[in-house]
Amino acid sequence: MFQLKKILITLPEEMLEEVDRMVLADGTNRSEFIREAMKYYMSFRRKKDLEGKLKKGYLEMAQINLSIANMCMEADNQELKAYEEKLAECEK
Repeated sequence: MFQLKKILITLPEEMLEEVDRMVLADGTNRSEFIREAMKYYMSFRRKKDLEGKLKKGYLEMAQINLSIANMCMEADNQELKAYEEKLAECEK
């Protein structure tokens, strides 16, 4: 089992009153409420961090894919031009 550490936090009175109402309604205590709130927030932050990394990766890949597409388009255009030139020679 993990070891629990005590911490001291300061909250505005209105926030503490709301926490106490929620704790009473849930049949838990302030410590459990704060632990769960912190777990939720840490999970939220990890998700946001991952989303940021994914967004960065997708943007980088978009640039790479665009570059590849442009190279392929240029190659296709060169092939088409060579084909049309050969076709024009046949028509002469």
